[in-house]
Amino acid sequence: MKQKALLSLAFYLNVFILFSLSGYKIYLALSAPDLTARHTWQIEQIETTTRDREMVRIAVIGEANNSIGVFERQIVEMLNSSNIDFVVSAGNAVSNGGEASYRSLLGSLSRLEKPFLLTPGNHEVSDFGSNRFYQRFGPYFYSLSVGKTTLVFLDGTGRSSATWQERWLADLLNSKSDRQIIVFVGQPLLQPLAEPLFKPDEGIWSAPEDQARLLALFRLLGVDVVISAGASVFSDQIHDGIRFITTGGGGGLILNNETSFYHFLELKVDGKGIAVDVVKIDTAPSLPLRWLESLWAFVYSLFYVHFLNFLLIFSVFAITGIYLFNVLFAEQDYYPAYNAPPLSHLGRPLRVVMMTNNYLPFIGGVPISVERLKRGLEAHGHSVLLVCPSYGMDTPDSTILRVPVLFSTRGWIRIANPFLTQTRRKVEAFDPDIIHVHHPFWLGTLGRIMARRLNIPVIYTYHTRLEHYAHQIPLLSALFRNFIAHWLVRRFSNRCDAVIVPTPVARDYMRLIGVVRPVHVQPTGIDLEAFEVPEGARLGKLRRELNPDGRLVFVTVSRLSPEKNVGFIIAAMARMKGLSPVPFRLLILGDGDERPRLVAATRAAGLEDTVCFLGNVKETLISEYLALCDIFVFASRSETQGMVVLEAMAAGLPVIAVDSSGVDAFVENDVTGYRTQEDIIQWTNSLAKLSLDRMLRKKFGANAKFAARKHSTSEFSTAVANLYEGLIMSRLHSGEPTLDLPVNSPAVLKGNAEVEFSRQDD
Repeated sequence: MKQKALLSLAFYLNVFILFSLSGYKIYLALSAPDLTARHTWQIEQIETTTRDREMVRIAVIGEANNSIGVFERQIVEMLNSSNIDFVVSAGNAVSNGGEASYRSLLGSLSRLEKPFLLTPGNHEVSDFGSNRFYQRFGPYFYSLSVGKTTLVFLDGTGRSSATWQERWLADLLNSKSDRQIIVFVGQPLLQPLAEPLFKPDEGIWSAPEDQARLLALFRLLGVDVVISAGASVFSDQIHDGIRFITTGGGGGLILNNETSFYHFLELKVDGKGIAVDVVKIDTAPSLPLRWLESLWAFVYSLFYVHFLNFLLIFSVFAITGIYLFNVLFAEQDYYPAYNAPPLSHLGRPLRVVMMTNNYLPFIGGVPISVERLKRGLEAHGHSVLLVCPSYGMDTPDSTILRVPVLFSTRGWIRIANPFLTQTRRKVEAFDPDIIHVHHPFWLGTLGRIMARRLNIPVIYTYHTRLEHYAHQIPLLSALFRNFIAHWLVRRFSNRCDAVIVPTPVARDYMRLIGVVRPVHVQPTGIDLEAFEVPEGARLGKLRRELNPDGRLVFVTVSRLSPEKNVGFIIAAMARMKGLSPVPFRLLILGDGDERPRLVAATRAAGLEDTVCFLGNVKETLISEYLALCDIFVFASRSETQGMVVLEAMAAGLPVIAVDSSGVDAFVENDVTGYRTQEDIIQWTNSLAKLSLDRMLRKKFGANAKFAARKHSTSEFSTAVANLYEGLIMSRLHSGEPTLDLPVNSPAVLKGNAEVEFSRQDD
């Protein structure tokens, strides 16, 4: 328990750190101070230190790419110990234009004891980096004079107009024909002599016509040398009397051969000429080491100069580690007791609050199950308060609390308002012993919160395979089907005291998705008396109306919605037309949004005389319709129990169904019917076999009726009440609430209905 508490504390601490850091980052973004362009005072320092100097030494680096091992630890150290006057980046000093990369570069430059100027390359402006470059360093194109040499920095990234730069360049250099001119541009203007590892960077002068225009201007203005980055090679060539150098060995990924190697350039300018020396870096790391350095550079950029980002990532990993530790090493009980605890006999009727997101008059499996449980509990003397949405035409009932709705969705679905104070007050005033929720969200969540507030148990019945309703969620349907639906059920179930499922397969599903709470298998009961053969005159009248020509009658009872798969049955009827010589008719009891599409499919298959849509039928009349039928057909795969299947069996009908968790506990192959895969050939072959063999139908029907007798409403409600009592007594024995009478009091054990319990807070 202590370990769980520490893990919870660590989790919430990490969440607090994440929110705090996120808030701080937003604050920094909104309150970031204006930054002074560094090139301004760098240029002033360069001009001051080189004034009246005959010889000026310049180091030029291309493709530094935030390198730690090569640029910061080797080149910077070499420059600090040399007699270089200042340093120029020919482009791509950063690996990208992100905030962390710029801060990492500034960290590396803080180790450099020489002035530093940058040429904007493609990396500098990527990831919205152009604004960061402008804030930290200054304009994208600029110039300065050192001795009798003019250095010109052009912007080839496209952030500045090519025409405007060319005009500025002409105005700048027309009166300086006696000076040496070195131009820096971040993209190669000529294709490097050696084939680079990657395609060279392209810019606004990469197109042939733009390149020709700029080169012509260079010749006219007397440019001596053009130095570029943008490719991980060294290339030195002369074109039309101008020297073009590509330098790309400052720290990026290189091939480590004669043309692609780590290096920087040392320029010596003295007014008489420009000497260029290539300074090689004595390092040749293997490819894995270079990838490792890139990873280290990323971590370094976060940790060394941008530690808040590092802490954010660290916190995410910490939360993940805590979660994995809890999953892998926390003690788990993989063999929990599936059965209810021993009967405790509280000695008085129970007070039960049941909360459901849908109820009558909405017709569906959940409302019917809830209604039967409610009636069964009340028949045994227990008090039930049912909390459900209002449908606007509700019959007043003191045992039902109708909650006003926020809005309505398609069909009968109502989204009840879970925030009403009066709902909570009425639940509290009812003074329940236990809360039973029937959905893992909305009113179900409210029920779980109320149970915690009242310090009483909460039990959840898993009615619905949520993943089969993913089609109702646009855009996120795949994510909901494969992850969210199962996560929602697991998370909610583990926050309840126990879970009820209708079949063993559903219990296994709970275990597979990670539910660790007690799971009890308890199918919803049915009113067996309601499915006895109705009075002959009424049955005869109904038969004359629906089957006047005496055909074999198939029947299905289902809401007409995609997850119920009624379209499969209609398609199967079309195949049955050519498969079975026995004339037949299909009755469809139920309604829904899919009805127009299904009716159209029936017409398209020429089955108007075979398939009858009867709409919603009162629950009390369903047994009469089943009594005139011969075979019950079912194709839904979204059921957790499939109560209509059990009702059909109680009426003595054999069943043909698609195999799913909702029917496998009741339909036994070659005993009560057939279950097949969702394969129209297998399904219709089984139906045809049963259609042609009257004795087999009679045998399966008798077996089905016998099997259904085990699932009466009375036994169902009694079993659930026993679960309630076990949970209540477990809560009492745990020491949370206390009793006015000892647990083994004779008054309690004798079942004295007047004994009352009082709950006291610790």
